[in-house]
Order: sequence, then C-alpha cells, then structure tokens
Amino acid sequence: MTIVVTSMDRHGLRHRAEIESFEDIVVDAPEIVGGEESAPDPHDYLDLALGACKAITARMYARRKEWPLEKVGVTVTRDDSQERHGIYRVDIKMTFEGIEDEEQLARLLEITDRCPIHRLLTTSEVQITTAMDS
Repeated sequence: MTIVVTSMDRHGLRHRAEIESFEDIVVDAPEIVGGEESAPDPHDYLDLALGACKAITARMYARRKEWPLEKVGVTVTRDDSQERHGIYRVDIKMTFEGIEDEEQLARLLEITDRCPIHRLLTTSEVQITTAMDS
C-alpha cells in the first residue's frame, strides 16, 4: 500500500492524499497553526482509523459468532491538550444494536481493544524512516 501526499497550493497547508485505487482525500491543518480547516487534519484521520477499526472488528467478530449485530456506533473524543507532554488521550464510546445479551456485549467491547489499530497504537514499537525521494 502506497499513499502519496501532495501540497495543493504554494501557500496553504491543504494537501491531497492519493491511496492507490481509492478516491483522493484531502487533509488540512487547524487555523491555529495556519491551516484553513477545510478538511480533516491528520489527528482526525488517526482517530477515525481507530474508531473505524474498532467498528469493523466488532462486525467481523459478531459475524463469525453468528450474533445478531445489526449496527455498530463509535464516538471518538480526543484530548490532545497534553500531547506536547507525551499524553494523547482518546475516549471511545461504542454502541451495539441488535444484541441484548450482556455477555455478548461485554465480549464485543473487549474484542474491539484487539483491533489492529488499537494494538498498533498501544503495544507496538513504531519505526519510521524519513528520506529524500530522488
């Protein structure tokens, strides 16, 4: 998977992200750092990835168990006020429609903490190499 991010103009912070065969998405920065807030910022996409991964994981698990899960709702709220001090807090509220069994609901909630993005953010050592493209 290759993602290409390209500036959209000379002066702004708006960028276009190309992700293989998918429709391009746009990323901008908050006004406080000079962006126009015309699109989600990188933090938004990180939080979105976590919420979506949890929802998909719950659906996959319920499907495999043949549980009557009809709909998953995920609300992601972040507190990045301490990010400069190494603390990035994300609170997630989940709803599962179609299941009334308390044990199944508890299991679904538990299994969402095993989604790949949650695990990547909480248990992995992420190694990033940045270089000039020649």
